[in-house]
Amino acid sequence: MNAAQSLYKTPELAAHLAAYLADLPAAHPTDPLADRLGEHVVAALIDEATLAPKPGLVDIRSRGAHRDLDWTLMCASALALQPTFVNLARAGIETQPLLALRERIGAIGRDGETCMLDTTRGVNTHRGAIWALGLLVTAAARDMTDCTPRAIAARAGSIARLPDRYAPSHTGNKGERACRDYDVGGARGQAQAGFPHIVDVALPELDRARERGDNETAARLNALLAVMASLDDTCVLARGGRSALAEVQQGARHVLAQGGAAQLDGRRHLKALDRRLVELHVSPGGAADLLAAALFLDRLRNEVPYTAKA
Repeated sequence: MNAAQSLYKTPELAAHLAAYLADLPAAHPTDPLADRLGEHVVAALIDEATLAPKPGLVDIRSRGAHRDLDWTLMCASALALQPTFVNLARAGIETQPLLALRERIGAIGRDGETCMLDTTRGVNTHRGAIWALGLLVTAAARDMTDCTPRAIAARAGSIARLPDRYAPSHTGNKGERACRDYDVGGARGQAQAGFPHIVDVALPELDRARERGDNETAARLNALLAVMASLDDTCVLARGGRSALAEVQQGARHVLAQGGAAQLDGRRHLKALDRRLVELHVSPGGAADLLAAALFLDRLRNEVPYTAKA
């Protein structure tokens, strides 16, 4: 069992998770830096999945607005994707021409999506996270001498803006349709802009909450709420349209205005928002993906600068 698998090892949860993990292929050693970065990504995904109470989202206590997802499936998916993220990091280390890198990681990401769907029996657990965290782990591996969040996000944006000749022109995914129907940028636009909701919204809110003494759970919830308050979340748009998105954004802003997740009034309004999103059957999955990506970059702020082998 690797470090990510043991993060939340209580007897009950470990036994439940083991049922999903029994048939997963083990990740094979590759490059020490790539292995380390892959572990960071998986840990960030599990941290996001476990964080509670998240409004409308799967967490360790609830399915949120989902009928086909739960915490153990999210964790199993994250762990199954570890070899994908290791391979993406390896590509960042090994492939210097940016266009060739873009096409290589596109192929790896599509293979990773197939692995995810095989693991989950067709349920989309992490399609958006493969895109966002795949770009970020590639960009991080490319130059670990500068692993500040803004620098990594900028490198990821440079990669995202390049074309991939081998990518399908249309996927038919709900997020793609929502971008077209509501004229929003979605996950692709967020990446091509250098992930502004991570570097300018989530991480600053995380830092502010920590500085004022909020516990880590509250700080992470506040970071999620800050993203929800302004993101044109295609997961919400796809399920509930603009009216649902307005409720998500207004509800998140209201929780933060009441002191956020560390304050009693904020927690009351957070629980009310959760009940409302479950009632609407909407889940801010785009915001959750960006929170996981922010937690990944937050982990890298504590990394010692590293130069990969030539």
